[in-house]
Amino acid sequence: MLRLVALLLHCVPLAMGQYDICKSWVTTDDGPSWEFYACQPKAMRMKDYVTVRVDPAGITCGDPPERFCTHENPYLCSDECDASNPDLAHPPKLMFDSEDEGLATYWQSVTWRRYPEPLLANITLSWNKSIELTDDIVITFEYGRPTIMMLEKSLDNGRTWHPYQYYADDCMEAFSMPARRVRDLSTTSANRVLCTEEYSRWAGSKKEKTVRFEVRDRFAIFAGPDLKNMDNLYTRLESAKGLKDFFTVTDLRMRLLRPALGGTYVQRENLYKYFYAVSNIEVTGRCKCNLHANLCTFKEGSLQCECEHNTTGQDCGKCKKNFRSRSWRAGSYLPLPNGSPNACAAAGSAFGTISIRAAHPSSKSSKLIRLKPNAGPVAPIESYRDCECYGHSNRCSYIDFLNVVTCVSCKHNTRGQHCQHCRLGFYRNSSAELDDENVCIECNCNQIGSMHDRCNETGYCECREGATGPKCDDCLPNYYWRQGCFPNVCDDELLLCQNGGTCYQNQRCICPVGFKGVLCQQSRCEVDKKDCDGAPGAGGSLGTVALGVLALQLRAWGDL
Repeated sequence: MLRLVALLLHCVPLAMGQYDICKSWVTTDDGPSWEFYACQPKAMRMKDYVTVRVDPAGITCGDPPERFCTHENPYLCSDECDASNPDLAHPPKLMFDSEDEGLATYWQSVTWRRYPEPLLANITLSWNKSIELTDDIVITFEYGRPTIMMLEKSLDNGRTWHPYQYYADDCMEAFSMPARRVRDLSTTSANRVLCTEEYSRWAGSKKEKTVRFEVRDRFAIFAGPDLKNMDNLYTRLESAKGLKDFFTVTDLRMRLLRPALGGTYVQRENLYKYFYAVSNIEVTGRCKCNLHANLCTFKEGSLQCECEHNTTGQDCGKCKKNFRSRSWRAGSYLPLPNGSPNACAAAGSAFGTISIRAAHPSSKSSKLIRLKPNAGPVAPIESYRDCECYGHSNRCSYIDFLNVVTCVSCKHNTRGQHCQHCRLGFYRNSSAELDDENVCIECNCNQIGSMHDRCNETGYCECREGATGPKCDDCLPNYYWRQGCFPNVCDDELLLCQNGGTCYQNQRCICPVGFKGVLCQQSRCEVDKKDCDGAPGAGGSLGTVALGVLALQLRAWGDL
């Protein structure tokens, strides 16, 4: 019953009682001990912890004061926005306040008085923390939803951005993409970036205010329409490539590209009725703690996981100092129902010998000197300095003619004088300290989709044309994967194959008898008069035509 109440209160699919306990005290034949479980915090209203930024500068109305109209009454333009008057101001903070007595308060942009120059505005939400979405993102617009907008996400605190969803009244015109619905996606395309027309077309009703990013509909692809089969969702989150990261963000950005037009073309004689106004943004999610914490608290201006399993860090992304006998690993939802905690274990006390190259006082040559732990040099070393390798090497060498001490044989994929840099093909783990053995993470760039095996400091690889994703293992819209990303030749939804041709896996058009070409756009008669002799209508029977079509399809499939 308590779990049901929690589900109703939070109204989020992943907020159920499963994975809510990190450990329990159990008694076995070997005596009492802690038993660890994979665990995660409950879902929260993330707008309570967000930092908002609106740009470009001057996009918020009221400085200088200006009047504006509404689509409901476009010819009575008596409303005013004035940043110096609290009763008439519309600052960004009003997107997240509590609206008392049903009175809508909202952020508002300047009007489109500079048309035809585009009216563009960015609204950026930042948490300085990785969060996992557990319910729909809902944006409420006053006075009409944008005709064109984009939702973008960042996984590295705003350093790089990636499309999350496109919105337009005409997706093909705005983004050269066919319109799709989330509920029509399959298990293999649940994390596909798409364009929707559902929230952009003018309805003429004051009730049509919200724009959604449908998290629940994507969950329903695995858990069913009522989200009852959560076990299947948890299993897929662990096994499906990139699915867990798809619902993870550190920042969100709304790019408003064209305001509501009232269902018509732009009326240049009354540009004061075109603007953006956002009254509320709901983001529901949980702190990402890598399944190592069930509590997340707001400390010193940011969210922090209360880490268990001997882990530490803002996201519980590393082992504690004395618990590094094995590499850090995130917890896992599997096996059901308690998952795998993958707890960090205590490290042994053994410490390896240290060797340095020291210059002999009477020679420019150097010799190897081995030191036992906590022992001083056993030979005179005039210019020796402490060797600091951040625990990635227990040997260092003194180079006398440079007068420097450098680490030798850096481990854990590090390099540099003090093992302070990552090897090529690895990047710095921003949540790990320099002395963490997991400080360098492998780029894992897709060998086909990326330009090379190196990545930038945030782990993003340099992709070839058509490829996308942090590891370049996915394709941009209108591209398909076949040992690399290739542009779609055709698309059934757009009926690009002509003259009755059928599109096969977006890769080729299968043409009927009598036509040829990439899109079946050429008549065989026009190309070669001989082909007209046996064409339908010139004596060919229906059975002959059917056999010809079948033979052509079999030949096409054989070439794939």
